[in-house]
Amino acid sequence: MTSKSIDHSGLTFRRDYFGDLTAWQALVDLLKDTFDIDIGPLQQMGGPDPSSMPFGWFAADGQLAANLSAFAMPLMVNGRTVNAAAFQSGAVRPAWRGRGLYRDLTQKALAWCEEKGFEAIVLYTDKPALYEPYGFHALPMHAYSGPAPAPAASGRPARTLDPSRPADLSVLQAALKRRMPVSETLAVVESTAMFLINTRLDPSVRLSFIEDRQTVIAWKADGDRFMLLDVVAQQIAALAEIIGSLGLRPAMAEVLFCPDRLGWEGETRAPGGGTCFMFRASDEIALEAPAMLSPMADF
Repeated sequence: MTSKSIDHSGLTFRRDYFGDLTAWQALVDLLKDTFDIDIGPLQQMGGPDPSSMPFGWFAADGQLAANLSAFAMPLMVNGRTVNAAAFQSGAVRPAWRGRGLYRDLTQKALAWCEEKGFEAIVLYTDKPALYEPYGFHALPMHAYSGPAPAPAASGRPARTLDPSRPADLSVLQAALKRRMPVSETLAVVESTAMFLINTRLDPSVRLSFIEDRQTVIAWKADGDRFMLLDVVAQQIAALAEIIGSLGLRPAMAEVLFCPDRLGWEGETRAPGGGTCFMFRASDEIALEAPAMLSPMADF
């Protein structure tokens, strides 16, 4: 893209500032004020992703005027591990908009990703036109729904996990570190921080632990409909076994990722919401089957 001048008068540029708790709080405040999202609890859940690289313009009073963060998010795409990065926490306070700050941060983040050798970059946005000039394109997302399988006999029933309890948080963190991708078509290889904070951002998510399988299930229920958000395990169990372990007998199932490892098939549907999943890579990416990233990987 053609470089344009920016107006950063009265501001100081900083990067890699998550080790500074005052600067971290400035980011928490920016996202709360802009999107009404509170990422503050992440500090009590292990902290931000250790690969994170934030880029920000700070005012003299310590307020964060504009931010864009990048972090490593390796993905499984069509059976291959892709060394990908993700952009998140992009925001500019109203008083500093229209000065080119976000364009500047985007260019800095892209340069960092190139320096680190990432082969792809992904992001979520409700403004896809903002990123298309940088080579991003929208990748259509699809969930699956259909009649639920009959519950299969299982061993010990699953128990509830509560990440606010230190022992349960340790169980969850250990499972996330050794997980396999939930799908071969599209899935995160490892994204612990995002999974943990999403348990706080969406209190309707239920977490259950199947101990004899060392499997964590992220799910919801709405009447006779079972919604599977994610499976965290070294070996993915069949959907019938998951439902059986939870002691459920739903009529319908909805899986919010490609169910290629669940022993179950459903009809595809485009999820609701106004955000696009965007992909930037040297080679055009086309998924081999309809898919979406688990909501527990939302960033």
